[in-house]
Amino acid sequence: MARFLGVADHGRPADAWLMQTAQVAWRSRVLARLTSDLRTRLFAAAEDEAVRVFAANLRDVLLAAPAGNRATLGLDPGLRTGVKVAVVDGTGKVVATDTVYPHAPARKWDDALETLVRLARQHAVELVAIGNGTASRETDKLAAELIKRLPDVDRKPQKLVVSEAGASVYSASALAAAERRGWTFRCAAPSPLPAASRIRSPSLVKIDPKSIGVGQYQHDVTASKLDRSLDAVVEDCVNAVGVDLNTASPALLSRVAGVGPLLSENIVAYRNEHGPFNKRTDLKKVPRLGAKAFEQCAGFLRITGGAEPLDASSVHPESYAVARKIVVAAGSAPASSLDPQTFVDHTFGLPTVKDILAELDKPGRDPRPAFAAATFSEGVEKISDLVPGMILEGTVTNVAAFGAFVDVGVHQDGLVHVSALANRFVSDPREVVKPGQIVRVKVLEADPERKRISLTLRLDDEPAGGGQVPGGATQAAERLNGLDARIANSL
Repeated sequence: MARFLGVADHGRPADAWLMQTAQVAWRSRVLARLTSDLRTRLFAAAEDEAVRVFAANLRDVLLAAPAGNRATLGLDPGLRTGVKVAVVDGTGKVVATDTVYPHAPARKWDDALETLVRLARQHAVELVAIGNGTASRETDKLAAELIKRLPDVDRKPQKLVVSEAGASVYSASALAAAERRGWTFRCAAPSPLPAASRIRSPSLVKIDPKSIGVGQYQHDVTASKLDRSLDAVVEDCVNAVGVDLNTASPALLSRVAGVGPLLSENIVAYRNEHGPFNKRTDLKKVPRLGAKAFEQCAGFLRITGGAEPLDASSVHPESYAVARKIVVAAGSAPASSLDPQTFVDHTFGLPTVKDILAELDKPGRDPRPAFAAATFSEGVEKISDLVPGMILEGTVTNVAAFGAFVDVGVHQDGLVHVSALANRFVSDPREVVKPGQIVRVKVLEADPERKRISLTLRLDDEPAGGGQVPGGATQAAERLNGLDARIANSL
């Protein structure tokens, strides 16, 4: 600083004082300010990255493959308190609840199976969803036995294990209390939460995004910034997929652009009083839903089997005229075979026409992939069952900057360090894996005492003790696994 100011000791009477002044100014003023500014900038950059990772993971979870509108039997595992049971129909409505006690100390296995078989037959269950909490693998065996006892059904139910992240937060919410009216227990089985929420993606919007169990360092970032980002992601995902106007809950409708909490309640109240909506224009009869709100929300709301076929598509009502022209011009040929420029006028531009052509080619298309579930290995139920070198199938539960966490069915997620994700340099783990993705992993190391599991996606890697792992994946995972597991568990 002294050199910058041209101050030096030339033997003049004031030179020593000037040098001392420059030193004091640097230490007490300039350096402190620069340090504070640098820390603030670094924290802001890290915070923005953490919010970005959280938002990206949330988008992947919300746009994960849904099971569809299938009757689901949800099982919330428990030992002493029993296994909570709930059945939801194809519309997501809870149609039956119960509690069975197949495990210790009651051990009423046959009685539990009898109850589940009765419910499965009565409600034509197509899916059996098991929460991944305590007694999950034991309950998974119960579900397998249930399926064996249904040999005469046209389509045997499929069983899967789902995450319970967010269940406790949701169960204590006012929304859950309203939905639980008439239920016989406080926190129902994984349907509607967490199982039905996880496999019927729209239900996930009922859960606070911060409780879904993805992201990193969420407690260290500014809450308002994180909330704004996550709310925007939820709304984008809901609008991208679309909402069935005649089956959607108020929580889901409130996420549609232009609706909000008040109008969503009004829409459901109108639907309950007057029956299902027959066409989109009937929305204008809903109290307080004006022309501006209709303009914003109509394109995201779907009506299947209504008076207007285009109501089942993402085409906005104001574009129906040009959509009908395209249908007439295309005839039996695909709409994409037409020249978009032909339908451009002063009202509808080229991007709008291209969107309409794409929608008419695949009306009601869902941007989400096909539904699939991981198959956990039989006999692998706890960390002590894991053996280095074992190859398992699992589901990616979370992705952070340092790697990905994978559920292999042992009640503790394993870490695939970023250095073990691929046989190349990976700067962002999301280039390789995303939450909800089903992957095959190899066990590098399992430590039951410290509840640490080290995994790799590179199936040719050698486990710890069996040779040097390329890229040092085992050593890196060992250093970070303890910290990363605590971070994941705090989400």
